[in-house]
Amino acid sequence: MRDGFMTPPKHVNFEAKKLFGEMGRIIDGSIAYIHLKGGGPTEPHTHGHDHLFIVVKGEAKVLLGDEEVLIPENEAYLVKGTIPHSVWSARDEETVMIGISVR
Repeated sequence: MRDGFMTPPKHVNFEAKKLFGEMGRIIDGSIAYIHLKGGGPTEPHTHGHDHLFIVVKGEAKVLLGDEEVLIPENEAYLVKGTIPHSVWSARDEETVMIGISVR
């Protein structure tokens, strides 16, 4: 495990580190290293805030209700928190992603 990182509950092969706290409409931000076949949570979840996901390396797959959204490297996608969701590495390599929680 990388220094300062942790694995959230119900996640697999997933390390995350909070980058900053609330700033205006931004609640917080984290960087995640999603290892091969990793992601989570294992059961899609919902909450009152949204996620802005930015993929720095690799490609992420967001399971969003009945939909699957691919976020390629150096792209971003806003996930509505009220739709059941989870996020996974979409390639046979580590995915590096920044997640920003927003109101």
